[in-house]
Amino acid sequence: MPATRAEASQRRQKAYRKGHWGEWLAALALTLKGYRIVARRHRTPLGEIDLIARRGDIVAIVEVKARRTLEQAMDAVAYGSQRRIDGAATLWLSRQKDYARLTLRYDLVAILPWRWPVHVENLYTGRD
Repeated sequence: MPATRAEASQRRQKAYRKGHWGEWLAALALTLKGYRIVARRHRTPLGEIDLIARRGDIVAIVEVKARRTLEQAMDAVAYGSQRRIDGAATLWLSRQKDYARLTLRYDLVAILPWRWPVHVENLYTGRD
């Protein structure tokens, strides 16, 4: 049976809150690892970046995924998502005054049930 508009709206709101909670938790975990959160939910015409974190000259473009397993979280960042994130990251990087000395990295923070967030560095490489 098709869901009513109210049920669909409730599901979207629940997913939105879960996303905010996951991003907050991911930001906390990265901060405790010595990263500075530069941006959250950074929107560009090419797409959105969940978190942009920086530690020294390393800029981590972070995708946050809440899934049951680490493997599911990693698989959720498909090729199309990678291209979108890469385009948004390139646009963000081009607007930084110190862009020439920055190293861009694409990371994942997996939010798993009843576990501390798992930070996966270099989940994939961007365009060259």
